[in-house]
Amino acid sequence: MSTPVPEEGEIRLRKLQALKRAGVDPYPALAERTLTCGEALKNFKKHLAAAKEISLVGRLLTTRIHGGLIFADLKDASGKIQILIKLDEIGDKAFELFRDTLDPGDFIQAAGELMETKRGEKTLKVKKWHILSKALLPLPEKWHGLSDVELRFRKRYLDLLMNPEVFERMVLRSKLVAAIRNFLDGQGFLEVETPTLQPIYGGGFARPFKTHHQALKADFYLRISDEMYLKRLLVGGFEKIYEITKVFRNEGIDRDHNPEFTLFEAQIAYQDYHYGMDLFEEIFEHAAKKVLGGTQIQHEDKVIDLKRPWKRLSLAQAVKKYADLDCAAWKTVAQAKKAVRPRLDKTKQEGLDRLQTSGEVLALAFEELVEKELEQPTIIFDYPVEVSPLAKKAKNPQWAERFEVFVLGHEVGNNYSELNDPLDLEQRFVEEKKKRAAGFEEAHQVDRAYLEAIKHGMPPACGLGIGIDRMAMLFSGAKNVKEVILFPTLKPEADEAPE
Repeated sequence: MSTPVPEEGEIRLRKLQALKRAGVDPYPALAERTLTCGEALKNFKKHLAAAKEISLVGRLLTTRIHGGLIFADLKDASGKIQILIKLDEIGDKAFELFRDTLDPGDFIQAAGELMETKRGEKTLKVKKWHILSKALLPLPEKWHGLSDVELRFRKRYLDLLMNPEVFERMVLRSKLVAAIRNFLDGQGFLEVETPTLQPIYGGGFARPFKTHHQALKADFYLRISDEMYLKRLLVGGFEKIYEITKVFRNEGIDRDHNPEFTLFEAQIAYQDYHYGMDLFEEIFEHAAKKVLGGTQIQHEDKVIDLKRPWKRLSLAQAVKKYADLDCAAWKTVAQAKKAVRPRLDKTKQEGLDRLQTSGEVLALAFEELVEKELEQPTIIFDYPVEVSPLAKKAKNPQWAERFEVFVLGHEVGNNYSELNDPLDLEQRFVEEKKKRAAGFEEAHQVDRAYLEAIKHGMPPACGLGIGIDRMAMLFSGAKNVKEVILFPTLKPEADEAPE
């Protein structure tokens, strides 16, 4: 985007002063609107036949002056319509004030009657107009396809305004969240709120953001998950609850990760992960039908179908099918590492050396060799217990009743039958402490307060987690998570620092 020349800003300031000298308030507090631009266009023939005066509001885009006629485009959130200012219709003063003081980017209110031009253009013939907000900086002339992607994210307000597909993608995201709420509320779920500031972070493997509360003289963490608090609510008597909230993880930024993201978490008492698998599919299928009108989504040359049922494989089956590695043959962790090492690049081999169990090796093999193969919606279940500290053990104690969902080679949700045995959990916490001592910074913290809570008795339960941002990527066809977050995390520029 080219930087506007200083003269352009000075010209707009002079026009602002001209409006004030004319006795016009360039920033009134209230607008009057009888229809949106979209409504005027959708029911154009009806309103045209009624011949009644309507009032539209929005932002001026382009203006075209032809003697005593001014054509302009007026845009609001619902759409764009042409307006016509005629000298002999509104008089010299109003015509000249519009011509001499308004610019693309200004917000106005325009009242008049609908008409069709000789070319068949649906138009509002303006009888009177009022300015609502004078823009002191111009809109960019060239923005679509801007090569400096970071600038698009940093000035998202211009990105939304100049790129209709970006605006529609964000609308889709909001409708997606509404569809999830609609479905769960219809199933008898209750939406709740849990703390963002937590004295002990938990519910996932992640490095947290740390802060300090001055009055309490105590350190807190921005939550990496709300899971541990939702399960406290099960102890307190709730049975079907969910939360859609921001969580924070102090980690790298890439196409799938933003440090601040939106997480859906649910807890359902008296159910296990088989119920969770069905519910997960139902949420996605319902949301697709509600938001997209069907279950198929086009992603470049691939068509993803969210129609139930989805493919289901155990993690061991998936590793054997896609990586030709049979974990049943591994008798020791050394054998597991020997089998997997040749398949990994040098960087991942270094990570392999730090692993202490065959289950961790198997999980790494799945992550590096299998995930990318899972394009159509696939449920992977029964994870090694060593990488599932909060999940209930399966009948075979080598595995935990945990499942994750993958689409287009990326995880979109982590879920499991909740571990409600306090003695088992206490031992898992001991193992997590060993991992931390061995250098695994993202190991789960020991949460004594949570442990005490479930010692009072926690019902069997299924937990469900869905990354809303990744779900929005899937539904919208976005290739980067920043494309579905209104204001993604960026390194601050000099002019964004506090003064």
